[in-house]
Amino acid sequence: MSATAYLAATGSALPGPPVDNADLGRVLGVSEEWVDIFVGTRTRHFGWDLHTGQVRHTLADLCAQAGGAAVDAAGLDPVDIEFVLLATATPDTLLPTTASEVADRLGLMYLPAFQIQSGCSGAVQALDLGRTLIRGGARAGLVIGGDVTHRHLDARRDVARMPTEELVNYVLFGDGAGAAVLTAEPVAERVAIKGLLNRFTGLGRPAGQTVDWYGISDRHSERPMVVEDYKAIEESVPAMAREILWELLDQLEWTPDDLDFLLPPQLSGRMTERITEHLDVSGAKEVSCVAETGNTGNALVFQQLARLLPDLPTGGKALAIAVESSKWIKSGLGLEKV
Repeated sequence: MSATAYLAATGSALPGPPVDNADLGRVLGVSEEWVDIFVGTRTRHFGWDLHTGQVRHTLADLCAQAGGAAVDAAGLDPVDIEFVLLATATPDTLLPTTASEVADRLGLMYLPAFQIQSGCSGAVQALDLGRTLIRGGARAGLVIGGDVTHRHLDARRDVARMPTEELVNYVLFGDGAGAAVLTAEPVAERVAIKGLLNRFTGLGRPAGQTVDWYGISDRHSERPMVVEDYKAIEESVPAMAREILWELLDQLEWTPDDLDFLLPPQLSGRMTERITEHLDVSGAKEVSCVAETGNTGNALVFQQLARLLPDLPTGGKALAIAVESSKWIKSGLGLEKV
């Protein structure tokens, strides 16, 4: 039984051409400058047409693309994969799970296919479970994260009447998926998961974000689908990110000077800048994607890893930090290429 799980390869998927702030601003009727200044995200991708609302890429489409790319990059065949884990806040359907649909599309059979309902910490939560399965005897597995926005955002709504806690979601989020192959032995990219933090910390605390769901009995409810307490997030996430940094460094017995790369939380371009300044790990190179991809939720850490792995040298160390504000979950990874 292996004591360590390894990242063998990653894959990523973004739908359609990038949507810049000028196009988004014209559709929503908001200022391009407001989006630039308030959010700091330059582009994002949508699986639906911004002008018509037509859905062109489902979550299963994106996750299958990312997962297939990761398996190919690892040099494995579908028969080598012994489990599938998929983290998302926006499944295509409640049943069948998107995890099962993706396994079907990738030709995976006779294996566990788990789905984790989660937010921005979902990639780490899925990797945590995957690492446990590897330690339990599995030789290789596929871990995926992704989210889509078409069920929760409607660009045809009158945004002038929309409260800020709803409007902010229209400029923060994008669609996408990412994936990683976990292995029991160091193959392909040979990046060891040296430490992992996955901790719920929201006892008695109001949620920073709520993503609602309507059933048959309340489908005409006036409740907003997505609400973001951006001020609470601005106040809390930088401090939480710093706590995660030091908790992981202590767990790994590393110092900030040991880090070659830092993967900070990816709420928005502007927030990531603020958090990175607060973390103050000047010797580590930042690996971020949110300014180009938008906040893709469960895909974010995988998309950062896809950017990291080609540049991580043998012996190189990296730390990834993710904060879920829905109910305040702290998570992160310590990585080293062996």
